[in-house]
Amino acid sequence: MILALDNIHAHYGKSHVLQGVSFEVGDGELVTLLGRNGAGKTTTLKSIVGVVPSTSGSIRFAGKPVQGLPPHVIASQGVCLVPEHRGIFKLLTVEENLLLGQRKRSPWQLDDVYRIFPRLKERRTNGGGQLSGGEQQMLAIGRALMNNPKLLMLDEPVEGLAPVIVEEIVSQLKTIKAAGVAILLVEQNLEVCTQLADRHCVLEQGRIVYTADNATFLADEEVKDRYLGVGLV
Repeated sequence: MILALDNIHAHYGKSHVLQGVSFEVGDGELVTLLGRNGAGKTTTLKSIVGVVPSTSGSIRFAGKPVQGLPPHVIASQGVCLVPEHRGIFKLLTVEENLLLGQRKRSPWQLDDVYRIFPRLKERRTNGGGQLSGGEQQMLAIGRALMNNPKLLMLDEPVEGLAPVIVEEIVSQLKTIKAAGVAILLVEQNLEVCTQLADRHCVLEQGRIVYTADNATFLADEEVKDRYLGVGLV
C-alpha cells in the first residue's frame, strides 16, 4: 500500500472541510477521487502533501507517517502534486521547466519524458507561456515525473481541454501507470476516469461515502446520479 488516509480532518479557518476522510491507494494503482464541487477533493490532495495541514487522523505514505511533515519533505519522499492551475514557469523554456523538477539520481530523464510527451520535445525551446493549455498540462505532468514520484496526484488534468488533447493525455497517463507509478486522480470527466481507474472513491461533504472497483462503479447508476449528478452513456 503506497498511501493510506485514516479519519483525516482538515479546516479552513472555522470551516470544517474534511470530516473523517479514509481511503487507500495501492502500489501501481490508479484511484479516482470524485465528488461535486466543494466536496473536499482538492483539500484532500493538499492535506496529503502538507499544504493544508490535517488537524487529526493519520496519513501514511509507503508505510511511514507523513502527517505534520513540511511539504518539501513529503515531496522528497516521492509524493508529487500537479495542481489544477499547473504551476509552470511561463518565462522559462519547456526544457528549463523540466530540469527544475529533476531530482538527483532520478530514473526519469529528459528522454523518458520526451518519449511520453513528444509534443514537449518538439517545443523544448519554447517558453511555457507559448504553449497551449494541453501542452502546459503535459509539461506540468512531465516536470512531476522528473521528481521521480512514487505517487502522482493530479487535480483536474483535462479540464477545459479539447477532446483530441484529452485522448492524448489519457494515453500518456496509461503509459505512466504502466511504468509503475501510482496515481490519485481528481477529475470531473467520468469518461476519462472510467478509462483509467482501478478503483473510485466518492467524497460528499468531506467524507468518503462510496468506494468501488471500476466495473462496479460503471454499473451503479444510482451512485453516479446521487453523488455526482451525472450518468455515463
